[in-house]
Amino acid sequence: MEIPVIDFDELNDEKRSKTMELLHQACEKWGFFKIENHGIDKKLMEKVKHLVNRHYEENLKERFYESEIAKALENKGNNSDIDWESSFFIWHRPTSNIDEIANLSEDLRKAMDEYIAQLVKLAEKLSGLMCENLGLEKCYIKEAFSGSKGPSVGTKVAKYPQCPHPQQVRGLREHTDAGGIILLLQDDQVPGLEFFKDGEWVEIPPSKNNTIFVNTGDQLEVLSNGRYKSALHRVMANENGSRLSIATFYNPAGDAIISPAPKLLYPNHFSFQDYLKLYATTKFSDKGLRFESMKKMANGHYNGLT
Repeated sequence: MEIPVIDFDELNDEKRSKTMELLHQACEKWGFFKIENHGIDKKLMEKVKHLVNRHYEENLKERFYESEIAKALENKGNNSDIDWESSFFIWHRPTSNIDEIANLSEDLRKAMDEYIAQLVKLAEKLSGLMCENLGLEKCYIKEAFSGSKGPSVGTKVAKYPQCPHPQQVRGLREHTDAGGIILLLQDDQVPGLEFFKDGEWVEIPPSKNNTIFVNTGDQLEVLSNGRYKSALHRVMANENGSRLSIATFYNPAGDAIISPAPKLLYPNHFSFQDYLKLYATTKFSDKGLRFESMKKMANGHYNGLT
């Protein structure tokens, strides 16, 4: 099963319409895809991965293998409600907590801040393209996510440590993501991420050449009135190596009020008799125009099929 790949360079030439359609299908039918030529500095991406791996080796690895999670696995207890992961969360916007996280080097703090500044621009560009495909104003998603202080941005930094008994535990249990747009910088060697599509689990290979892997969350499904689905996914434990995951969430602000975009809603609260009256004179017209007319009728603005 070929995972959709969106080449951002093709948005600027004669392939734009084909690329936009591919993006639309990826959001509508898959809920996940890869981005190539995304414009983020690849040397910076390599630096972030290197510094995160070093932070794990120096500060987190020993503590993880001494943790209750590791002991439970060795004791062959009930592991159905644990995740074989070592992680921490960095808030970036509207306020940052990066200075409060223990033992982060100055180099990692600086590199992460630079990376996130570029990644937010990518998220905003991507959200604008999604809006275009949905027939919404370019800034609709950004404004819907903004609340009083702008969209919320945070990063889950995770290592899925090498596991002695991978058949007994998940790296991360099956779930959908709660938020909006998730942009993942992941390991280029160790696999483990899987998404559920059409009744089967699809293995997501390690990301070569620092492609960005994207999936859509629950709030984008709500905002799009179900057009863009959030996809179920999980991480499998691995006995051959530790997997790196740096997942950044472009989410609604905590006080943002989320609802389906009115433009994407079907008409509602009308009587079937009223619909039949309109249908009698527009039976052979496009149903989309008929639905729009019913919306206007419900809102008191109907003045004929337009």
